[in-house]
Amino acid sequence: MMAGVDMVHVPYRGDGPALTDLIGGQVQVYFSGLAPSLDHFKTGKLRPLGVTAAKRSDALPDVPAIGEFVLGYEASTSFSVGATKNTPIEIVGKLNTEINTALTNSRLQVKLTELAGMLLPGSPSDFGRLIAEETEKWAQVVKFASLKPE
Repeated sequence: MMAGVDMVHVPYRGDGPALTDLIGGQVQVYFSGLAPSLDHFKTGKLRPLGVTAAKRSDALPDVPAIGEFVLGYEASTSFSVGATKNTPIEIVGKLNTEINTALTNSRLQVKLTELAGMLLPGSPSDFGRLIAEETEKWAQVVKFASLKPE
C-alpha cells in the first residue's frame, strides 16, 4: 500500500510450506517471521531484502529496515504479557517492574537475539498506546485492501 506495489497474495498454512515454495522458486517473495527464515539466510538459500520492524534487527544488522526506504513502514509481531482488566494496579505495576528487570538480563538478551527477537520494555500505558496505534494502522490497511471477514 505505502510503496504502490501490486502483489498477488498466495495463502499458506504456515512458514514451512511457504518457505519450501520460496526456496523452490514457486513464489518470488515472502514476508516471513525472522526466526523461521534466519537459518535459510545464514546458509544462503534465501536472501533477505529487508526487515519489517521499525529498525534493523540485531540478528541481521546489515539488512535494512524497510522503513529506511519506505518512510513510515513498520510491521512487527509482538509477544506480550497481559492480565485481566480487574487485576489490581499494584499487581500490574509489580509485574511490569519484574518483567522489565528480566529484560535487562544479558543471557536473556543473547537468547532473544539468537531467536531474532527485539526487546521492547515499557510501561502498561506504553503498551496501551502500542495497541491503539497498531489497531489504527491495520484498520487503514484493511480499509485500503477492501478486506472482508470470510
